[in-house]
Amino acid sequence: MAKIKKGDKVFILTGKDSGKTGVVSGVLPKEGRVIVDGANIVKKTVKGSEKNPRGGIVEKSAPIQISNVQLVCPGCNKPSKVGFKILKNGNKERVCKKCKAEIKE
Repeated sequence: MAKIKKGDKVFILTGKDSGKTGVVSGVLPKEGRVIVDGANIVKKTVKGSEKNPRGGIVEKSAPIQISNVQLVCPGCNKPSKVGFKILKNGNKERVCKKCKAEIKE
């Protein structure tokens, strides 16, 4: 089970966008990276296609190392570490380490 999932609000700890918060739009578990909307913007040249007939330079969000972001707890609204709690039915649930609030999917 992943500590950070798509749709989570995260706080960026290091890099050119340190101190910003954003929503995770994608997770790349094999590479250990996440894509955060509006953070780590890079310019990329693209070839012409049906969607973009002229091609050109496009700005897009590049992946960030997962260790450089921290989940923002919806309960205390602060960046915090994530732990896991095993429920009675055997399922795992993510838990904020600061306020012990359960983090819903």
